[in-house]
Amino acid sequence: MEFDFLSPLDDEILEFINGLSSQNLGSKVVLHTSEDFPDLSKIKLVIIGVKENRGAHIEVENTKLSHIRKELYGLFPGNWEASIADLGNILAGNDIEDTYFALRKVVSSLLRMRIIPIVIGGSQDLTYSLYRAYDELEQMVNLVSIDNKFDFGDANKPLSAGSYLTKMIVEEPNNLFNFSNIGYQTYYNSQEEIDLIDKLFFEGYRLGEISNNISISEPVFRDADIISLDLTSVKSCDSGNFITFTPNGFNGKEICSLSRYAGISDKVSLFGIFNHNNSKQESVLIAQIIWYFIEGYHYRSNEYPFGSRESYLKYIVPLDDEQLVFYKSDKTERWWIEIPFISNVNNKLKRNTLLPCSYDDYLGAINQEIPERWWKAQRRNIL
Repeated sequence: MEFDFLSPLDDEILEFINGLSSQNLGSKVVLHTSEDFPDLSKIKLVIIGVKENRGAHIEVENTKLSHIRKELYGLFPGNWEASIADLGNILAGNDIEDTYFALRKVVSSLLRMRIIPIVIGGSQDLTYSLYRAYDELEQMVNLVSIDNKFDFGDANKPLSAGSYLTKMIVEEPNNLFNFSNIGYQTYYNSQEEIDLIDKLFFEGYRLGEISNNISISEPVFRDADIISLDLTSVKSCDSGNFITFTPNGFNGKEICSLSRYAGISDKVSLFGIFNHNNSKQESVLIAQIIWYFIEGYHYRSNEYPFGSRESYLKYIVPLDDEQLVFYKSDKTERWWIEIPFISNVNNKLKRNTLLPCSYDDYLGAINQEIPERWWKAQRRNIL
């Protein structure tokens, strides 16, 4: 069985949780112990550690994960109803491919059960295994990476934390419909990489762009299946990571806001946190990032694609040679734009679909400006 790949929580964590107040989060989480594995029939969210960092850019000791769990379980939960389980850890295999296989199998099983995994790595190459976990679901996948780099690399070299995106693009089956980067820093990425993002009609948002108006990231998260968060996207003075020193990046408030956007998205089904150094300082921030993701999850509104668009307000904006169709939710006042199905081409999407957008996109369309996200989605659909 796939869950045999999971090892139970160690005694250090169990003793810590047993010493907590009944009000702390740790007292409300169902735990995988050596005697008992959680009944997942009513579980909505699970936490999984992956003790694998051989694909890291540099060698760091980030596989113990005890600091993160202690910080997280010592927090107090919000007004949460969904049940949470900690399934323990996937241990590093004899070969790194063994770890990739185990993670893919575990996550795939959870996705089929409609349980959202929160994966704590480990190095970011594990994102590739998360992506491959969707193969059995036979669906196109949208990935959002919160990262200061795009993580392109040599496709002929072994998979690493700095090259997993290349492998996603070139390896079959290619189920990646869209990749969006939140927070890249230009000096960490070559012009060729930036040009490739545009050529593939992917989306890249610079750090300054998001910091100046963090709300522009919300429609991006609303269209995502997987969120992969690289902790080096946070500046060191806020993360406490002085091993991999990053003078610029998101601050603590911004990264928690992005995590909440990820959680509140009705479509996000997988959240991963990678490339940390497992220090006590950085673990405080990681715990709060996870807390905000869970908080966001509890404010999901079950709108499109899970609800019907029939109750939305429909707006038709005529342009010179076509018309754009917008929908506004009467529940949350969020916006979507329709991507029409083109019958005489090979579409990746097999029907009309809605793309999350912003009110500003609608205002721009009124002024005859085609929304960039809509234009790129059109091109990806027939690429």
